[in-house]
Amino acid sequence: MLIIPAIDIRGGKCVRLVKGRLEEETVYSDNPAEIAQLWEEKGAPMLHLVDLDGAFAGEPKNLPVIRAIRERVSVPLEVGGGIRTLKAIEDYLDMGIDRVILGTAAVSDPQLLESAVARFGERIAVGVDNKQGKVAVDGWKDMASSRVLDFVENITEKGVRRVIYTDTSRDGTLTGPDLDDIAWFLEAASDLKIIVSGGISSIDDIRELALLALYYPNMEGVIIGKSLYSKSIELEEALEIGGH
Repeated sequence: MLIIPAIDIRGGKCVRLVKGRLEEETVYSDNPAEIAQLWEEKGAPMLHLVDLDGAFAGEPKNLPVIRAIRERVSVPLEVGGGIRTLKAIEDYLDMGIDRVILGTAAVSDPQLLESAVARFGERIAVGVDNKQGKVAVDGWKDMASSRVLDFVENITEKGVRRVIYTDTSRDGTLTGPDLDDIAWFLEAASDLKIIVSGGISSIDDIRELALLALYYPNMEGVIIGKSLYSKSIELEEALEIGGH
């Protein structure tokens, strides 16, 4: 089970939000590239980058910061947030980003998703952000009409092979993941590789998720954010439990 640190970027800084709310922001660093290097030095196998400004604006807004991270570290990088055109996807991949995550665009522009998957294969992942059983869009401000499982069935038919599944009600809250909900999703989306996130708060949560991964081989990894920055989880210990 991969343990993947998150670096959320807003205004060029490394921040964390609570449930995606801009008014509940904590700034952890003015230099996200330094943070990326720290996680790499501690053994992170991959980093999860989110352009929060881009997610709210609908187009990438922190390209220089993400480019600086790419130049600073050698581990694989996945990026999401405001990526809604083929050009935006190409710009990231040309920069050396390993995987691009489509969220709102996967809901609002099925043709873009289909074209991107046909062209770039598994370098495209989809963010499935669960908000009260429906898919959250536009920086989680709104909900699409699609129910989560209907959406997953649809994107699977379009060739998507990997999703990032987030419980938006728990993200950034340090309240612990909803293990029953995660197990439900892993079971329902058994044809997909799944990385989960949202609410992970302690090393015991990592242990519980590692046990889930034994039962559900499609569970590829977990993303941890606020728990790392608040030091309620030490990355090295989490990596040891995850086995990567």
